[in-house]
Amino acid sequence: MLGKLFGRSAERSEAGPYALPVPRRQRNGTYPLRALGDTRVLALVEASDAGDWEGVKEALAPFDLGRDHQVLGEVADRDGVQDWIGRAVEEDKEHRATALLISGTRHIMWGWEARTAERAVNVTREQWRIFHERLEIAEAQLLEAAELRPEWITPWRRLLTSGRGMSLGRAVNETRFDAALRRDPLDLETHLEWLSQLQPRWGGEEGQALAFAQEAYSRAPEGHRLGCVIAMAYIEEWVEADRGDHLQTSEIRARLREAADRSILHPAYTWPLGWQNDFNMFAMALTLAGERHTVRRVFQTLDGAYTEWPWTYYAEPEKQFARAYRRA
Repeated sequence: MLGKLFGRSAERSEAGPYALPVPRRQRNGTYPLRALGDTRVLALVEASDAGDWEGVKEALAPFDLGRDHQVLGEVADRDGVQDWIGRAVEEDKEHRATALLISGTRHIMWGWEARTAERAVNVTREQWRIFHERLEIAEAQLLEAAELRPEWITPWRRLLTSGRGMSLGRAVNETRFDAALRRDPLDLETHLEWLSQLQPRWGGEEGQALAFAQEAYSRAPEGHRLGCVIAMAYIEEWVEADRGDHLQTSEIRARLREAADRSILHPAYTWPLGWQNDFNMFAMALTLAGERHTVRRVFQTLDGAYTEWPWTYYAEPEKQFARAYRRA
């Protein structure tokens, strides 16, 4: 029963005391995951929406924002954060690094909102201007946060994003990538950022990203979430190919099955906060590959929990998730 209630199959560990109850499901049995499915993250999101800096700091107490990429993303992704976080940066000297980290990350997301997801040729001059203006602020704030808290990895991961957006060049971004890996050689989110950097649309060469993913995956122990880099590498290949059946080969299906079995479906997988994001990556990759068996196990464990990423590569992401969930 607990497995059904909290979106895990019965053999998984029981939900913790902070698990959010599953909201009322849609008619197709799915629901969007909110606040990583955690009451503490929900309190953080609500404080952020209210512009309550004291409430944000209190809600952050259980987390290490210098390492928790997903928690940082939850607060920085809230529309309106840019309207009040600047005051915290200027006025709260004790927590300046945290405020800088949130503000810098928010400015990257805010910048991409201005740029939109259109290909570069379709972005207007005014959109480019706003995009670069916001990324310049992000760069300065994240570099200062990294200087104030040299043990943090999250600023370096986000600096990879801004560096890519501002076309700072391979040498700069390699330095940032190395800085992140010195703090955690197996950090999934850092590897996913570099995977994006290696795509042809960002100046990489065909096949380079997949080779990188396979090398990184080979270094990860069994049960480590870094296996998700394989799923995302194939999703990115599908995006670049712009052909619906690109992944539908027996070889790719076998590689994805092996990666899922060795990472998210392995008994040693540790069920981190926001584990549903890991499962959604494999759910999409396996669906694109036309895999029929492992994908069922992945969707069964998700029990309808939808995360926007990586389904946003579709025009109607939630509908695509629901369709894949139903077919599985």
